[in-house]
Amino acid sequence: MATSSGPGVTLAGAVALALGVCGWARAAEPWQLYAAALLSGMGWVTLGAAAVNALISPWFVRRRPAALGMAYNGASVGGILFSPLWVFLIASYGFARAAAWVGLAMVIVIALLARQVFAVTPRQLGQHPDGMPPGAPAQADAATWPRVSRLWRDRAFLSLGAGMALGLFAQIGLIAHLLSLLAPLLGAQTAGIAMGLATASAIAGRSLVGWLMPPAADRRLVACLSYGAQIAGSLVLMQAAGHAWAVWLGVLLFGAGIGNATSLPPLIAQAEFAREDAARVVPLIVALSQGAYAFAPAVFGVLRTLSGQGPHPLFWFLAAAAGLQAAAIACMAWGRGAAHRRRLQVAGAA
Repeated sequence: MATSSGPGVTLAGAVALALGVCGWARAAEPWQLYAAALLSGMGWVTLGAAAVNALISPWFVRRRPAALGMAYNGASVGGILFSPLWVFLIASYGFARAAAWVGLAMVIVIALLARQVFAVTPRQLGQHPDGMPPGAPAQADAATWPRVSRLWRDRAFLSLGAGMALGLFAQIGLIAHLLSLLAPLLGAQTAGIAMGLATASAIAGRSLVGWLMPPAADRRLVACLSYGAQIAGSLVLMQAAGHAWAVWLGVLLFGAGIGNATSLPPLIAQAEFAREDAARVVPLIVALSQGAYAFAPAVFGVLRTLSGQGPHPLFWFLAAAAGLQAAAIACMAWGRGAAHRRRLQVAGAA
């Protein structure tokens, strides 16, 4: 993505996603759904977390946490704004026509952005990242990390990838079932409001971290605190069956970490790897996470079925989410200091 072909890849991904969405809308046979999923999945990857990081990276170094948080929040706000629009278009014109219109609009917008914005770099405009002069401390520090020849043997990489995958596995698994879990307690409409609160909390949590986290902060520690908030949310939600306040507080706490689970790992990679290695690390950890959490809804569905047969139907379901988040914290903590030790080892060998 961070090459001259990046804008073309982005536009091709938008076209693939549009075709996939149209395929979902027009599928008449099960095999057609698989073909649509293949297209939409390929397109989504080129517009997802790794792609956004690649597009932001040339422009921001010191201010990247705030810039990346703002960019990722676009997806959250888009979900809030466009979900009702989807419902309106489908109800008024049918799924197939709505999919075609939305897909066409997306391709046009992405084509304009790819040509006018994504194809331009700061150097081409005579500018520098963050608007700072060349050789500024924030830029120099990013280039002082030694290159990593074998990522799969690097503790910083392994711990970061495992932590992100575990955290998102717990998050996606719980979110996939949260609405249907809350509906019997609150009613369908109020449960929808609770899910909206989770989204708002995610936007607020990501924005606060982006704007308030100092450039020299231990970003792994910040990630651990974010996972800790989600653990607290899961534990509070265990009381939801008997206490209405637990629903709202639990959703608020769990939602606070939703956005950071996606935005913090690329920021950790920026702080712990050379610029060239970070360009490899971010797509790899995102791919690992996506491959893992693709199974999360099914696994949590089994847990939900088993939990529903006991006296506390939510306990084991939520305990599993909390346990996975705790494992994510352990992975992040395991990797603390690994990048600095790598630098010292290279310096000693030299």
